[in-house]
Amino acid sequence: MMLIFSSCKSQQTITNYASDHRGLKDFYKAYFPIGVAVGLKNLSGDEAQLIKKQFNSITAENAMKMGSLQPKEGQFYWKDADSIVNFAVKNGIKIRGHNLCWHEQTPDWIFTGKDGKEVSKTVLLQRLKDHITAVVSRYKGKIYAWDVVNEAIDDDPNQFMRKSKWYQICGDEFIVKAFEYAHEADPNAKLYYNDYNTERPEKRERIYKFLKSLKDRGVPIDGIGLQAHWSLQEPTENELRTAIERYSSLGLKIQFTEVDMSIYPWEKDKRDRKPNESDQFTTELAQKQATQYAMVFRVFREYKSVITNVTFWNISDKHTWLDEYPVMGRKNYPLLFDVNLQPKKAYWEVINFKKK
Repeated sequence: MMLIFSSCKSQQTITNYASDHRGLKDFYKAYFPIGVAVGLKNLSGDEAQLIKKQFNSITAENAMKMGSLQPKEGQFYWKDADSIVNFAVKNGIKIRGHNLCWHEQTPDWIFTGKDGKEVSKTVLLQRLKDHITAVVSRYKGKIYAWDVVNEAIDDDPNQFMRKSKWYQICGDEFIVKAFEYAHEADPNAKLYYNDYNTERPEKRERIYKFLKSLKDRGVPIDGIGLQAHWSLQEPTENELRTAIERYSSLGLKIQFTEVDMSIYPWEKDKRDRKPNESDQFTTELAQKQATQYAMVFRVFREYKSVITNVTFWNISDKHTWLDEYPVMGRKNYPLLFDVNLQPKKAYWEVINFKKK
């Protein structure tokens, strides 16, 4: 049985939360915008009310990815993305765009010619340009920042760039061009490279090397998105501080783009693992999660001069992508709000701080 514990300190706290109009966005007004990843289903009812109370930035979880927007060449599906943008504009919420180029959720047609064979570099770059130009131009002036390229660095420490179809056909030129195309379409939008495990020392250094090469080549990149799919075990405070300082030393702004705090250790290599009785959200785990959240947000506040956004990946424990990843059928509890959309112990740790 999965155990869900009361997330509030007392009945008085619950009453205060219900009557207090302030949310994360208000407590962090002097620091940086606080965002959340959403889908169309989140834009009505109680979840919509929670979004409006707590957040002043949103990211489309899936609706703006290439496969969602252009499933067939030249045939765009704008409805879901438009609905998310319209919700944000109506409610005075900033919008991050996610993402323009990725090795996953990419339609097969983009790599294939009419003859059924793999396309040339010239054709692929043209298709990339057409896609980015159409998408960025449509939301020009509404989306203030884009994750232009997502996860281009390999997980294997013995490799450098991920050997995706993009890379196999274009080398790293697809990355350079993606930033150039996005900048041409909206010169005012802030452009980010986005990746995960960015705090782990070995991968951190490969990402740093890659970003430095982009800067040295004059690529119009404004910052790096650190996904922040973390756990109770990582990152350490030292790893987090080092990553922020290392990347910002290149003159790049930092955004934490996909924040959650898994109650389980990183298990990407254990996809065959089955759920078991130990997979429970205990009071001990709730306290550890709150302590870890408190630490990372304390560090965030100290680096407010270089951090320009912190975004959570999903609204509450009611639904999180980690419920099915990497262990199918296992429930996770990685966010600040519980399955009933109520604040958890971690929420109070994040907002209860002395403002400097």
